[in-house]
Amino acid sequence: MEAQAALRRERAAEKLRENLSRRKQQVRARRSGQADETQGLPAAKKPAAKMDES
Repeated sequence: MEAQAALRRERAAEKLRENLSRRKQQVRARRSGQADETQGLPAAKKPAAKMDES
């Protein structure tokens, strides 16, 4: 039982390291102006057109 818990913790730690590495890579890509390769929700939405108040 204890061995299973240790394996589970090790797998969770590995997933966290992978996630952190992926997130750091995304931040570096954004800073250098490269395309964001994320999947899912868009990184940013286009701003709404401003109304001319003249």
